[in-house]
Order: sequence, then C-alpha cells, then structure tokens
Amino acid sequence: MIVSVVLTRKKRCLLAGLIILLLLLLFFAGRFRAGGATTPATGQQRLVPIYYVDTPEKKLAISFDASWGAEYTPKILETLQEHNLKTTFFLTGFWIDKYPELVKRIAEEGHELGNHTATHPHLNTLDKEAIKKELQLVHDKLHELSGQTPILFRPPFGEYSNKVIEAATELNYYTIQWSVDSLDWKDISKEEIVNRVTRRIHPGAIVLFHNNGIYTAEALPEILANAKREGYEIVKISDLIYKKNYYIDPSDGAQKKKD
Repeated sequence: MIVSVVLTRKKRCLLAGLIILLLLLLFFAGRFRAGGATTPATGQQRLVPIYYVDTPEKKLAISFDASWGAEYTPKILETLQEHNLKTTFFLTGFWIDKYPELVKRIAEEGHELGNHTATHPHLNTLDKEAIKKELQLVHDKLHELSGQTPILFRPPFGEYSNKVIEAATELNYYTIQWSVDSLDWKDISKEEIVNRVTRRIHPGAIVLFHNNGIYTAEALPEILANAKREGYEIVKISDLIYKKNYYIDPSDGAQKKKD
C-alpha cells in the first residue's frame, strides 16, 4: 500500500513537471513567433541581421567581400558585364586605400558598394563608438570615391551582437549576412564552388563570394548560367531587401513583410 502511494506521488510530480515544461516551451515559442527573442539575462530583444528575404519571387542577390587582394576582380567584373548583372561589393577600408581605381570601376559599372569596416576587426570586442568609427571611415571613403551613399553593412567574420547591429542602424545601415556561403575563401575547387552554390540557391537568397577567391572567377559563369536556367533574376542586395514595414525572424534571419 505504501509503495503504491509513493508511486502515485512520483507520477503526479512527473506529470506536473511535464506540464510546467510544456507551458515554458509554449511561452518561448510565442515570443519567437512575435518576432523577437529575448536574452535570458536582460530580457532585451535579440537582434539579428538579414540572412535572406522571405519572398515567393525567384530573385536572389550575389555579393563579394573584398578584404584581401584584387588579382581576380577584373575577371569577375568582365563576367558580370557580359551577363548584364549588377551586384553588391562589401569593401574594407584598407582594400579601398590600396585599390581606389578598382573601387571607382566597380561603381562606374553599376554595382553597389557596401561597408565591410575599415580594418576588418572582431566587432564584438569593440565598444559602440569604436564600431561606428569603423563604419564611418569606410562610409566617407566610398562616398568620396564613388558618389554613392552606402546603406548596406556586412560584419567581418559574420560576427554580430545587439551592440553591433544597433551601431549600424544608428548610422542608417541595414546589416546583411548570407544564406548561401560559397566557401570560396577556403580555396575549394571550382567544381565544389559551383555544386555548393547551385544546390543551395533559393528565392530571396543572399550568396557570399569573395572578390579574390582563387576559383571564384572561374566558377561564376557556370553559377550564373545555372541560375538563369532555373528562372532566377539576380539583383543587388538593396533591390532584394524590404526597406520598410518588415521584421526579421530571429530563428533564421529571414526578412519578412509585416501583415
């Protein structure tokens, strides 16, 4: 009899624990669906960059980060011109200083210039004012060389935090990540880059390349031809993202229109 009572109490405790766990899961799921996760320590909304755009249209954007070298950049530009495509280049300050004529050429050929910071630091280690300084230096350089007023920012190493995104937003920047990584920075082969990108593209995708990947320029024509066969339109990132009346899903970084 005593054993039976003990077992009944254990079952009740287990059932109560499961109910509490279920209620907690429902609570946090609701917070995510509402469009903002919160950090446990502060209750502050967790900010995320734009990884891709939630759209039914078969549009995608390809982008190039420039923080070392320029050997393959002319070939990339020639390929883009042959296909009559305009894309987005995220430039670092020291790359701009070393290749100002290329910066001008990229802009003159109709491509969009984005901000990739002055020195490519780990931004999470800096305070907000230092982050803003990194961005402002590049902002001024790009405007002076090209006449463009950049509105897109990509954090180095893909590292971000609320502090980083807040600093960028205060300077009127949209913080941009990617949903398809070519891994060209690992110097994988042309075939690997082509296969990796073509298998992963999707409506609203933002694809990450680097201007000086060893095999990026070689892989690009096949990737562009495949995208065209699949019915995709390739646009600049600023022409893909929503500028107003949107939110970013913290679970996957999808930029979505508000109802």
